[in-house]
Amino acid sequence: MLFFSMLVAGSFSLGVQIANDISALSINSFRFLVSSIIIGSAAVALHGSPRPHFRGFWRYIILGGMFASYFVLMFIGLKTAAPVSAAAVFTLTPIVAAVAGYLMLRQVTTGHMAIALAIGAVGALWVIFRADWQAFLAFDIGRGEVIYFVGCVAHAVYAPTIRLLNRGEPVLMFTFGMLIGGTALLVIYGWSDILATDWMSLPTKTWLILAYLSIGASTMTFVLFQFASLRLKSAKVMAYTYLTPSWVLIWETVLGNGLPPLLILVGIALTIVALLILFKTPD
Repeated sequence: MLFFSMLVAGSFSLGVQIANDISALSINSFRFLVSSIIIGSAAVALHGSPRPHFRGFWRYIILGGMFASYFVLMFIGLKTAAPVSAAAVFTLTPIVAAVAGYLMLRQVTTGHMAIALAIGAVGALWVIFRADWQAFLAFDIGRGEVIYFVGCVAHAVYAPTIRLLNRGEPVLMFTFGMLIGGTALLVIYGWSDILATDWMSLPTKTWLILAYLSIGASTMTFVLFQFASLRLKSAKVMAYTYLTPSWVLIWETVLGNGLPPLLILVGIALTIVALLILFKTPD
């Protein structure tokens, strides 16, 4: 999940650069298709025919639809939301995951985890409202952040749903099924956007970012997330996302976009403290 958070952070800093150049449905149809081919090839090579693992395929439609919804809403949100703010919204998902984990799997959040989630939420809100107390009192939050939060709810519920619907399938094969389900839904729903996209005229920079989003921020993170979700409590899986804003700051610095105001770093520090508390919490 540490590696997951670093890879995901890159999708904020890089994704915002193409969010207004190509539709969210086209971007995610492409990345899901590429991931399906890569993971599907690996799954078949390791486990043979997928047919025995695809019984009850409705499960993969549900999972694929939830994950696809998250990514589409993320890129719609990035049209107006700043990368650091969007990453901070992402860190609110552990609280939703904790509630979903209890309702769906009766996973109990311990005292240590509750403290960590509370500290992390404060840190996330600090960043989202840009350390502006007046903005917080007025609940002055951007439209992009609101749209993205809806996607984050889908992502948070996705974590316990994996455990609920998994029937012992290998991680790669289970991920492959989810990707097929998500790809099918994206292509059906976004067919007009896909046809309207002038793929051959996209600049090299866009293709390079699409490659990262498809391989680094999709293929690799899908497998990492599935693997962790089958072994850790839902809230703890999502809690590792508290590091995402910190990774985004590193990405933004490397890409030459500078650092945010110093006060915002207080919120980042709180999210790191939350994660350190979780390190002390048994799975």
